[in-house]
Amino acid sequence: MITPAFDLSQDPGYLILSIRVPYTRTSEFDLYIDGTDFKFYAKPYFLRLTLPGRIVEDGREKATFDIDKGLFTLRVPKETAGEHFEGLQMLTSLLAPKGSRSAKPLVEDMGKSVLDDEEEDEEEFDWEIEQEVYKESSEVELQTQQKYGFGNQRSGVFARLQEELSDVIDVKNPEGTTAAERRRARLEAETAAFCPDHYLADLFEDQEIKGLLKFRPWWAELSSSSGQDGEAAVSFTDDEKEQLRKFTNRSYLLDKTSRHQAWLSLVDILLAYTYEVRSTEGDHNVESPWTIRKLSGTLCWLETYSSLQEVLVSFGRRVLCYPLFRQFALVSAAIRDTATILQLGKACVLKCLLDIHKVFRENDPAYILNDLYITDYSNTSLSLALSPPLSLALFLSLTYSHPSPMHILTHPETERAYGDTHTSARAHARTSETFILRELPSEPREVPLSSHDASVLWRRGLDESFVTAGPIE
Repeated sequence: MITPAFDLSQDPGYLILSIRVPYTRTSEFDLYIDGTDFKFYAKPYFLRLTLPGRIVEDGREKATFDIDKGLFTLRVPKETAGEHFEGLQMLTSLLAPKGSRSAKPLVEDMGKSVLDDEEEDEEEFDWEIEQEVYKESSEVELQTQQKYGFGNQRSGVFARLQEELSDVIDVKNPEGTTAAERRRARLEAETAAFCPDHYLADLFEDQEIKGLLKFRPWWAELSSSSGQDGEAAVSFTDDEKEQLRKFTNRSYLLDKTSRHQAWLSLVDILLAYTYEVRSTEGDHNVESPWTIRKLSGTLCWLETYSSLQEVLVSFGRRVLCYPLFRQFALVSAAIRDTATILQLGKACVLKCLLDIHKVFRENDPAYILNDLYITDYSNTSLSLALSPPLSLALFLSLTYSHPSPMHILTHPETERAYGDTHTSARAHARTSETFILRELPSEPREVPLSSHDASVLWRRGLDESFVTAGPIE
């Protein structure tokens, strides 16, 4: 558990507690008020205070939460109006458990307590857990930490969220890992995760996948509607409107590079989202947060991309490594879907982001990704979504790719990482600026592929974009 930063003040009738909890759900707070005891819980934060005076819970208490600042403010009435509480600035003393000032025996008989613990059916939360006063990172420490999040403007978030780290991202040490190290680790993890048998099963036993490819998501219906502009055709539900009212207009000072990276990460997130919608036929399930997070290199590995090609390569690799359905046709479908969403305009992009926000908000602890990425993207979708270079590039990638055949992709950067795995793959990627599309026959081979064949296809194929000047002879 994390001890949050907090501050106490008072007036003649009330004790005022200000607790900073930036990475938690706004709807889930637990309070305990009893005399000098005060307990506050909002996962992953826990605060227990032993107060110098008595407070009371009688209906006059009032709580507010500032979403932008992540600040929870609570006004609790004093049991005796006009009483002055001494030592509210002595935070360490307030954090100490009740009775901890008395000396503990040097030797304790632990046998009975251990035996009693074994008889307990359920493990109880330790309300007397040790706490430490929260310390802000110094400016020097912040400068040495690696950046991530929207526009690479965050750092230090996961330093205090170690329990939730492995359930949110795959990076082991985000604060001390450079972007290049993250990418190298991501590529290694993807290569290790690729399963030839799963790949071949989805290649030849594809009846269920064919059904998914026929599914028409809600944005496809908007795109095909005649006589109505796509932007005007997008409507928001009451829940989405309520969520929009909770957002605040923010301005971000992003340089040209950061802005370009933000565009590309937006495409990466939308690709993962469109795959998830198609794979569940528009009906989110308990695996939806995992699928969106896992297929997005941005969300799962805190990736920063420098080109659209890198985004498409990363997404294609991850689709063939992690989800239930692993086939290139689903990669192509997700690209077409994302292109459609971008062409429909900012309202359509915003509706997708709101849906992602809801999926993460209802999942523990994926909601942290809302604070790092989705909320900021929702606030800035008006300016980011309709970037002409981005929409044009994605549209061109769709134009030059074929929707039905399966694609084998190669990219020189990852080619070097693989080494001499396949001579012909290197021959098609001699120029570092050239991204080539190779097309396989639409129909499966008459001779079944072996697991070794699938591994060769993997090593040849998952490192090239969908942008090409035409098929290779």
